[in-house]
Formats: sequence, C-alpha cells, structure tokens
Amino acid sequence: MVGGRARARSPRELTDNPETWPERPSADTAAEAVRHIARTLALALDDQGLSLRATAAGSGVNRQAVADLLAGRSWPDVATVARLAHFTGANLWPGDINIERKRTH
Repeated sequence: MVGGRARARSPRELTDNPETWPERPSADTAAEAVRHIARTLALALDDQGLSLRATAAGSGVNRQAVADLLAGRSWPDVATVARLAHFTGANLWPGDINIERKRTH
C-alpha cells in the first residue's frame, strides 16, 4: 500500500472523534490536510448546488471516490484533488496546517 502503515487507517479514524468528521481537527498532519480538503469541497458543492453525480460527471472523478473523500474514508491522490479543485473552482489544498510538529531525530 502506498504510504505504508500510516495510511492503514482512514483520515476519519485519525481524529479524536470520527463522528465529528470533518468539523473537528486532527492531530495527524496528513489526516488534517484531507479533513480540510473534504470540508472545503463539501462547502463548495453545497454553495454550487452540486450533487455527487454532477460532481463526478464534471470533474472526471468517480462518484464513490468523491463520497469516500467527503466521508473521510479515503486518502485522495493529487490528481483527484486537482480535478475536483478545477471543476469546483475551490482552493482545496490547505494553505497551512497548524498542528504541533513532532521531531523524529
């Protein structure tokens, strides 16, 4: 699996309370980035009145992939985020992720 053990759990599972996804922040840097992407995408779809089906058709991203991203069940790749950002016109990538950094050495 790409990403190894770090991606064995879904982004949603890496939050303190998965039931609050995507509203509550995650202490995991990668999960926090996905949370931001999911939250921003959900707001863009709601603002534009777009369904999952319309989003899939317009972006070229599989409908289930969009649903899984929004629900925090998957780790989206760069191509998926780029296609969704282009289609919605939303800046999906987080500008800054403010969580405490851990030093590994």
